[in-house]
Amino acid sequence: MEPSLATSIGKIQLDKPMMLASGILGISLDVFNRLYRSGAGAVVTKSLSTEPWEGYPNPTIFSVKGGGWINAVGLSNPGAPNFAKIIESNQTVPIVVSLVGSIPEDFEFMIKQFENCKVTAYELNLSCPHVAKVGLEVGDDPELVRKIVTTSKNSTDVPIIAKVGLGTTHYLNTVSTAIDSGIDAITAINTVRAMAIDVETQRPILSNKFGGLSGTPIKPIALRCVYEISSKYDIPIIGCGGVSTWEDAVEFFLAGASAIQLGSAIGDNWIDVFGEINSGILEYMKRKNYSSIKDMVGLAKKS
Repeated sequence: MEPSLATSIGKIQLDKPMMLASGILGISLDVFNRLYRSGAGAVVTKSLSTEPWEGYPNPTIFSVKGGGWINAVGLSNPGAPNFAKIIESNQTVPIVVSLVGSIPEDFEFMIKQFENCKVTAYELNLSCPHVAKVGLEVGDDPELVRKIVTTSKNSTDVPIIAKVGLGTTHYLNTVSTAIDSGIDAITAINTVRAMAIDVETQRPILSNKFGGLSGTPIKPIALRCVYEISSKYDIPIIGCGGVSTWEDAVEFFLAGASAIQLGSAIGDNWIDVFGEINSGILEYMKRKNYSSIKDMVGLAKKS
């Protein structure tokens, strides 16, 4: 029998394990459809706020020598109410709506905007490394995480995912609090706080000075985090950080992830990367006699 690429993330069922990560190509339903046809099992939107945000002035992104990107776009987005209108006609694509805010009421308000939309899950961005008063500042506050997760869960029957990153406190504290508050799954990890300096101007390159490092440089860190989370907690995990090949994806499965998000790889291989990685995973599964993704999940933890 042909192996199946279908996977489950708790209550979330996907035909394919590869997902678009938040922040990349995340505000157009036409693009979502193209990504889905190209092999993405689901797409995660750009992080949405209660009102439109302009973000930071240019320059907002920098290509790192040796691979990877540092970006500080500033969570620019059209706002949840406007975006709900953009996707209200969707009937096909599994869409995960990413939300960012600073108080529980922000998330309750935004979730209500999507009551009449076909939404697969909500992903709470608790880990943006370059915007004040949201993201990591929220994720570093256990009591605020508890209130946001609880409020979000009480606002919808749709699964809720928490996206965690590396802040000033141990990220496992955020994971533990989110799980205790009823979260359905964890995405690990967000970009890592970083910067770049121009040696000629002798000034930071990004207008915001600091940004989030993504791409191949953070894969070993993200892989370690997935392994740690899956070793300590019984919670579905979506691996995210530096995936660009099928081998990368399989590593995350073996570490304990049930699905994978990618973003930076699109900058090098465009949207064909989803189909290429899916094909590589299938060939690997045939070679190892695995019939499903779950056959691989967490195998690296076996003694």
